Amino acid sequence: MRKILVLIILFAVASCGSVKKKTTYSKTKTRTVSVDASSRTTEQPTPSTSTRVAKRKKLNSKAEEIINTALQFSGVRYKWGGTTKKGMDCSGLLYVAFAEHDISLPRVSRDMAEEGRKIRVKNVEKGDLLFFNTKKRGRKINHVGMVVAIDSDEIKFIHASTSRGVIVSSLREGFWNQAFVKATRVL
Repeated sequence: MRKILVLIILFAVASCGSVKKKTTYSKTKTRTVSVDASSRTTEQPTPSTSTRVAKRKKLNSKAEEIINTALQFSGVRYKWGGTTKKGMDCSGLLYVAFAEHDISLPRVSRDMAEEGRKIRVKNVEKGDLLFFNTKKRGRKINHVGMVVAIDSDEIKFIHASTSRGVIVSSLREGFWNQAFVKATRVL
């Protein structure tokens, strides 16, 4: 019985997020994630693009609503498999936030990564999902966050970390920058 309990605890700690780890910087693997502000253009809508602009505004409004729902869980402790204010894990946070607005996502981060369409990090917008591999070995996605703000060239995302619970972090942070795998748009 004790062995099973130990296995469950080990699985919970390693499943979704980061355990306090010593930050190391490898010379062989370097990823730079930044947003080039000059690559974002603003065009005046023409009759052919006005429909797309209206649709994008509606989606931006929906993204803001989902972000506000997720932010209501700020400070909630990490709990593997959790989906309430008593405890959340990374995929549970987004599963609940999107479900509150009638958008269904899979419950597990690696399955969420298959939803929507892949986008370049320089093109992310509020409401887009960011996926990570927080383990030193392997290539499987095991963590997810949602973009809540883009300030100049800094992307901020909400997620549930095993050590700090539901927080907003920056993709500039060394650990998250190194662990970043891909971004997708589901809205």
